[in-house]
This record gives sequence, C-alpha cells and structure tokens, in this order.
Amino acid sequence: MADAGEVSAHPLRRRALWCSAALGAAGAGLTGVGAVDGGGLLDVRVAVGLPLALLGLVLLYAATTRVSADAYGLRTRTLLRRRNMPWSDIADLRTYIRYGRNQEVHRVGVLLRDGRTRRLPLPVSASSGDRPAFEAELDALRTLHRRHGAPESAHVPVLSYRVAGRGTAVPAVLCALLLAGAGLAMWFVPVAGAEKEAWTSAVPCTAGTPATGREECLSTWHARIARVEISTGRQSSRLYFADGRPLERLGVSREGARGFHAGDDVQLTVWRNQVRVVAAEHHVWRRHFTGAGEVAVIAAVCALGAGYPGARMLLHRRGRRLPDDEVLPSALPFAAALVGTAVWLLPFCYVHPMGPAGSPGALVWAASGAVATLAMLARAWRATRIRTPGDTTAGAGVPARERREEGDRFLAARFLEHTDYNPNGFGTHLVLGDGPLAVTPHPGPGRFAARRVPVERLTVTGVRRVRGGDGDTVGRSWHIAELDDAGAPVRLAAAPADLTRILQELEAGRGTAPAVEPGPSV
Repeated sequence: MADAGEVSAHPLRRRALWCSAALGAAGAGLTGVGAVDGGGLLDVRVAVGLPLALLGLVLLYAATTRVSADAYGLRTRTLLRRRNMPWSDIADLRTYIRYGRNQEVHRVGVLLRDGRTRRLPLPVSASSGDRPAFEAELDALRTLHRRHGAPESAHVPVLSYRVAGRGTAVPAVLCALLLAGAGLAMWFVPVAGAEKEAWTSAVPCTAGTPATGREECLSTWHARIARVEISTGRQSSRLYFADGRPLERLGVSREGARGFHAGDDVQLTVWRNQVRVVAAEHHVWRRHFTGAGEVAVIAAVCALGAGYPGARMLLHRRGRRLPDDEVLPSALPFAAALVGTAVWLLPFCYVHPMGPAGSPGALVWAASGAVATLAMLARAWRATRIRTPGDTTAGAGVPARERREEGDRFLAARFLEHTDYNPNGFGTHLVLGDGPLAVTPHPGPGRFAARRVPVERLTVTGVRRVRGGDGDTVGRSWHIAELDDAGAPVRLAAAPADLTRILQELEAGRGTAPAVEPGPSV
C-alpha cells in the first residue's frame, strides 16, 4: 500500500452506514407526516421519527466522508465542503491522540507551511483492532508526501495530551473559571462575615419594636410537632407542625430531625423571616450559618485549584522551543507545592478570613507560610526543568571495574521493542554489576528471570528526549537511547542519570564510549 500512486480512505462498513442513513430518511418522513397531521411534538410519529432523522443525518455525513491523495496533494470531501491541499503547502503529517473513557482515538493531522493545522476526517482508529489499518494508511500518505513534497520530520510526530504541540485552551478556560470563582467567593467573604456578626448581636424583640424592625431582632414562636419525616437520600428532612401553625413544615438536617418526635412542644426562633433555631426540652437544632471563614476557605481552594492548570500553561510556555511531539515535564511537582500551600493557607483563611489585621501571631503565620510556598515553588521549578541529553554526568568518571565491584544494581529502564531478550516487553529494570548486563521484570534482589542483553550486537546511534510516539508508559523526565540491534532499531528508556550509566556499561562491553552531545537546560 505504501508504494501505491494513489491513496483513498473511506469509512469502514459503508453498507451499514448507508442502511442507517436510509433508516434516518424514513424517520424524517415519519416526522413530516406527523407534523402535517398536526400532532405536534407529543405525537408518537414525531417522537420516534425525529431522533431517527437526526441519527440518519449524522450517519449520512459519515458515509459520504472521503479522503484521497495522489501526486498532486490531499483531497478531503464531506457532506458540507471539499478541500484540496497540494503537497507543497503541507509541512508534515502527524498523528493526534484523543483519550476517551476506555479507548484512544487516533486521527491524522496536517501541518501547513503557514503554521496552521488541519485534522483529516479519515483515517480514524478507535481501537487496537483497526490500528494496523490506520498505520498502514498513514504510512501510505507519508510515502506520497516524501515522494512529491518535503516533510519536515523523518518520523511520525505523535501529539498526545503530554506533548508541547497540544494547545492550552482547556487549561486556560479551567484556570479562568476557577479564578473567577475565587474572586466571587472573596467578594462574598465580608457579606458572610457581616451577616454572621448581625446574627450573633441580635437581641429578642420587645413590645415596642416597630414592625419594620422586627426582621433584625429575634422573634419567638411556639408550636407542636405533628410528625417527623427523616429523609434517606440527600434531601433535607422535614418537621411538620400541628394545624399548620405557625408554618406547615420546616426543612432541617437529618441529624437534627432525629432528635425530635411527634407531640414535642418546641420553640422557634425567627430572624430575618427565617427559622434559625428549633428548641425542644431535650433537643435543639440550629440552622448552619456560612461564616466568613468558610467562604474564605472556598475562595482559597478555587485559587489553589487554578494553580494546577496555570502550572500546565507555564510548562507549555517554558517548552515553546521544543518540537511539537516532545513530551513536557509533569506538573505534579507544582501540584505538590499547591497541596503544601493548602496545609497552612486553608486553616489561616478559616481563622483570619479578613487577613492578619495586625495580629503578631497571624503575621508570623502568614509570613512563614509564604516563605514555605516560595521554597516549594522554587523546588518545583527546578524539578520540572527540561533536561536535554548530556545534562547529567552521573556515573561519569567512575571506572567500569569499580562500578562492577559495587555489586548488582537494578535501574528502572524499559526496552520499548519486543526482542529475544525482552519478549512481550516483560522487562522493567536493567541489572548491572557483578554479572553481564541483563533485563529483569522486577527491581531485585537477585537475577531471577533475568535475560542477558547482547551488548556485542547493540550500537548507540543517539539519545533524545521522550516523544509522544514513545507511549504513556515512559516517564516524562526520562530519555530515550536509540540503539541498533544488528540492523533493527531498538529504543531504551530510562531516567537521564540511569541511562548514562547504562550506556557506559553497554559501551564498556564494546570497548567504545557513548557519543552523547550535551545540550542546554531550559
């Protein structure tokens, strides 16, 4: 298929799609008949035909979609539009991965010379079963591109959610929404504080209190409970009063309702036209008041929550010079800094919702917490720096003989290809030391189930950072060593320091030194 002069991609099971589209047309006719008869939306024919018509429209769109390519370029055809893209305008073809609930959806993307991107409607892979057909069609398209155009990359760039080439629209929207929520909650803090203070300072109403001022004082009503309804779900429980006086029913918490019984004489305390307290001889229920501290905690949680998508945008900005398919460092160190900040900030906001207000203890609390946060953020910034191959020199300068005398050492590393020494990708660690370099499915101790790595036939061809096509099982901060295994390409992934030591051990067995050029840290 890669040698074909023309490539054509069309939906699978087109006959089933056309049959479904015909079913949708029948649904449209049924809807039309029901509408003409004046049945309205409640008519059975309309209720059944309208969903079928919409489904048929979607399936018709899928059935008429087609992507073809020849010596002149790419052509896409859908139900609504057609587009032609000559090879001279196409900079690269790439794979986009979108993660669903239980599957990965692979699509082909086109990078144009002017920097714009287009996603082709076909081919599409939504399961591992149709992945080989998808890769074959993508390979055929790239073959035509190499033959009649000028691709920018020799490999297939794979863009997942971890790479530098994916946009930051979702994190930006999420960050903006959380910051807006934090601002709204902060605006409500003084309001909640003023209401709580007014409640605590309210006094009982007197005979001389005017009717217009009785909302701000405490009114007392007497009542008798007729029955108690305790809810089993999330709904509030209810107290029903005899003769519906002074009100028919009152919603209370489940725990509060369990303390009352039918026939109890209770006293209701009313403030600002709401029952705030229900007191019986043996039990008292008080309506929960949302204080300023609780609202301040909500504002702090929203602000800290906005920090994580903000950190993702920061890392994306930090890696703006990276190729689109290189994996960015994880934002988890910043998440740990935010969690550490929450440890001191949330109690502080609850106790001092309006700020330190000149209290020495509060000032020391806030200052020490701010210093701790800055230290954690600095550590997260350092932990997420972008390391290029050659940054680390761990293990350099240690003779191989001395390293072997240390005994066996197990390093987390993975061969990404299935080989005779790594069947079915079983290896998770490499062991080096007293014996030969070997792959093991465990972190030790002992060389149980270890398989020797044939260092005599492996040659290091280069070291690079992780790309999107290397899979999600490879750590973001790891590096990839590209090896030649007797003519077959093999990838070895490990942490930078561990990979340097493994390559030194590998090259020591061949009597050469690894050629790894240093690069700057971002």
